[in-house]
Amino acid sequence: MIIGTRDSRLALAQTDLFVKLAAKHTGAEMKIKKIKTAGDVDQKTDLKDLGGYGAFVRELDNALLVREIDVSVNSMKDVPVFRDPEITIGAVLPRASCEDVILPMRLDDLPRGAVVGSSSVRRSVILNNIRPDLEIRGLRGNIDTRLRKLDEGGYDAIILAKAGLERLGIDREMHSLSIDEFVPAPAQGAIAVACRSSDIEAKDILRKVDDADTRAETQAERAIMKIMGGICSSPVGINAKREKNGLRVRAVFFDGTVLRRCDTVIPLDHSASDLERIAAELKGVL
Repeated sequence: MIIGTRDSRLALAQTDLFVKLAAKHTGAEMKIKKIKTAGDVDQKTDLKDLGGYGAFVRELDNALLVREIDVSVNSMKDVPVFRDPEITIGAVLPRASCEDVILPMRLDDLPRGAVVGSSSVRRSVILNNIRPDLEIRGLRGNIDTRLRKLDEGGYDAIILAKAGLERLGIDREMHSLSIDEFVPAPAQGAIAVACRSSDIEAKDILRKVDDADTRAETQAERAIMKIMGGICSSPVGINAKREKNGLRVRAVFFDGTVLRRCDTVIPLDHSASDLERIAAELKGVL
């Protein structure tokens, strides 16, 4: 089995997690193929101008379709909700921390006018709503690049996903941002392993490492995102957490004038209408 992955330290760490899980449960032979994506090559252009977070996935999808690779490993939050039907997510690995963190100090400790780095529209909108006195400046690059730019003094603070820092074993002063306020991106903290929809052998292998709880949570998050238009770079945060009495869904959306929030519990066996209701509430049509 040939595994396609981005050529970054985090992508390779996530691929290694999959390889170890698959080896434990299937014993399949695996070979890693590194692939550069548009988002990796062009680190200056705004992500929305590169087609959103799909910029980190397109080349991997193409490699799947032309059979250069058998599966691809991606940060699930980077995977567009509208995708070629010939490609399917065969496995969702157990989720890591889903929250955002701010480095190197607490948000409340930042002085007025401080410069905060983030490439995320969602993070920028929420931050501006909470602290309109701060200057939010774009920040592209992998985790190491972003940390270097912070250390060089280009920013007073930066916001990153906690899961990436954990997976790379980076031990620095960081402060978690409340999920209630900074609702994470859909599927943040989860790893998706994709394959061709017609590849029965690959789907059988991936099924053995699929995490049911993480799949249920991320499916709901991505379904709501799809109902809302499915643009990964839009200012929307959605997080579902399995609880005893159902899925607790926190969500936030900025429509250009108002920041709307939703916090509700839906059944584990929820219907499409449950998800449509949440999307409608976020859009302000309820």
